[in-house]
Amino acid sequence: MRALRILLIFVVILGGLFVIADRVAVNFAEDEAADRLRTTENLSATPDVSIKGFPFLTQVAGGSLDDIEVGIKDYEAAAGDGGQKIRIDDLQADMKGVEFSGDYSSATASTATGTATIAYDELLKTAKSEPTQVAPGVTANVIGLSDGGNGKIKVTVEATVLGTKLPEPVSVLSSVKVDDGTVRVHADGLPKFGGVDIAENRVRAITDFQQKIDGLPGGIKLDTVQAAPDGVEITVKGSDVRLAG
Repeated sequence: MRALRILLIFVVILGGLFVIADRVAVNFAEDEAADRLRTTENLSATPDVSIKGFPFLTQVAGGSLDDIEVGIKDYEAAAGDGGQKIRIDDLQADMKGVEFSGDYSSATASTATGTATIAYDELLKTAKSEPTQVAPGVTANVIGLSDGGNGKIKVTVEATVLGTKLPEPVSVLSSVKVDDGTVRVHADGLPKFGGVDIAENRVRAITDFQQKIDGLPGGIKLDTVQAAPDGVEITVKGSDVRLAG
């Protein structure tokens, strides 16, 4: 019995040491992965990287990690041609089936899903914020975007008729969708500017706009969008997503 107790104590101690070693190793790996991701994506700040699953060392021995969660607070994504950028806030991505090279210089996830937010003030940069002529003597421009409820964006437009600014801006509820990596905002109806009849295509030149978003981390792509209180919430997904290398 005494020998059995000693054996059990020895096993418990070894198990405890293994757990400690495993957690130390995973913390080190998370820090290394975060640094590599920051360099690969040219980020201004180090992202959060969390390696899930236990034990970590067994996964490493097999050359593949089950699940890695990545959090990037602010990400500057390419916004189409011309070198423009658009800020993506709170990007949270879940990477599944991450395989890495023998020297850990590269890592690729078989699939990835995630969420993020594009603030309304960022998306507003895409709309026509400078007064544009929509009819003889009538100019208009978008001055604000906000949550319209029920998944709609409220687009607020300011207009000037014959040199006189209308006392109150007009607004219209708009739908938002993703089409081939482009966020498209389309007015459900048309606002009236001081009772002046204006051709629909001229009005939509102001109320409707789009924003191409390229170059998300690892090659992930936009999947869906929906208006929310703080901005447009987006989901992303991808396959064979590169984390490093």
